[in-house]
Amino acid sequence: MYYSPLLLCLGLLSTEAHCLSNEKVRAAAGAFASNSDGSLKLSPVAAPVQGGGNPGSASTWQLNIDDTSSGYKQTITGFGGAVTDATVTSFNTLSASTLNQLLNELMTTAGAGFALMRHTIGASDLSGDPAYTFDDNGGKADPNLNGFNLGDRGDAMASLLAKMKSLQSSLKIFGSPWSAPGWMKLNGVIDGTTNQNNLNDGYLTNNGAQYSSAFAQYFVKYIQAFEAQGAKIDAITVQNEPLNSQAGYPTMYMFADEQGNLIQNYIGPALANAGLDTKVWAYDHNTDVPDYPQTVINKAGQYVDTVAWHCYATNLDWTVLSNFKQSNPNVQQYMTECWTPSTGAWHQAADFTMGPLQNWASGVAAWTLGTDAQDGPHLSSGGCGSCTGLVTINNGAYTFQTAYYMMAQFSKFMPPGATVLSGNGSYSYSNGGIQSVASKNPDGSRTVVIQNTFGNDVYVHLNTKSGQEWSGNVQANSVTTWVLP
Repeated sequence: MYYSPLLLCLGLLSTEAHCLSNEKVRAAAGAFASNSDGSLKLSPVAAPVQGGGNPGSASTWQLNIDDTSSGYKQTITGFGGAVTDATVTSFNTLSASTLNQLLNELMTTAGAGFALMRHTIGASDLSGDPAYTFDDNGGKADPNLNGFNLGDRGDAMASLLAKMKSLQSSLKIFGSPWSAPGWMKLNGVIDGTTNQNNLNDGYLTNNGAQYSSAFAQYFVKYIQAFEAQGAKIDAITVQNEPLNSQAGYPTMYMFADEQGNLIQNYIGPALANAGLDTKVWAYDHNTDVPDYPQTVINKAGQYVDTVAWHCYATNLDWTVLSNFKQSNPNVQQYMTECWTPSTGAWHQAADFTMGPLQNWASGVAAWTLGTDAQDGPHLSSGGCGSCTGLVTINNGAYTFQTAYYMMAQFSKFMPPGATVLSGNGSYSYSNGGIQSVASKNPDGSRTVVIQNTFGNDVYVHLNTKSGQEWSGNVQANSVTTWVLP
């Protein structure tokens, strides 16, 4: 079961009538944890106490946060995952009542309180065969987009996102295409080859901007079609992983100058002329090429004030986001993709949530939200055959994976509108460490998420700039969240 931290009853969680009121609850601290072996799953644990507490013989650790206005950093938009065709297909095998129960646990404070969802515009590698876009037109050119159609899979995705939106009013949805329709590309296909796997927009040829306008209108039509079904699209990225060109699943290579020009001259104006307030986010790829989003912003800053990052750089370093923020103080940032394989470390999802939050990210989305028991459906020709969803659907039931609980340790207790706080004391060694991030929440409470990858409990002392000390035990191999009044 899943509980709101505001249902603290005499130090325990309950739904019985003698619960304290929400207003009185906020006067007491609470703590909740999820751990590596699954014995804790957003479970209530001993709350921190004011003062130095009693560490006994336990190892101790010092953390500090600035919970005054001088420590305010970025505002949280939300956390969540990617709604892929695999997610939609697997979710829709559930009965109506079971699906409703699952969505309530995902989208409300009864569970994770997710408020940020990415979705795929057309096929990705996590789609069943065949690959598709919203205007395939039998491979024939359709510059006026007369053949545009969401199709069964697009309609099903829009419907699911609309249900999520109805449960979470703060939900922000952003879409990413894996490829333009094949007829818009130099190679004429969605997937199958890396040769001339580029938009036919004149960037690599001397034939002019053949399909730049059609590509821009493709976004307009998709946004309008989704919004007609109740799924408002808050933002788009122009191309998923623009520096990735593979033959086995839909991809499309796009240069930084090219993306900047497309947004500035075609996509931005097309959205504005259609009366759409959908934002355009730059890049949507790894942290090892920060020059790419910088180029896009330099060229299209009129329309772009946000950068999307992925986690797959060989030498992953989330401080790239802090460096980018220093150079671009008005730019918002998100971690928009990192996979959650069943073979990954127990703390993998906590890592790709914690690191970006410490470095100015306003939200985090995992790849992917849901799959079936075979980590699919996925294309038979390539892509990810081991991308386990945060939720696994099997035989009419659902199971939350460890990665879900690790992300929920943040999302459940750092609501949209919370402000990340400056802090220090996080450190990792080869044998483990303590990482933390804190927020000031809209109701005035403070959240401190503490990740302990040591094989032993650690007694943490937290000092706040407002003049308080809080102390408490953080269990071995766990992510523990303190909610302070």
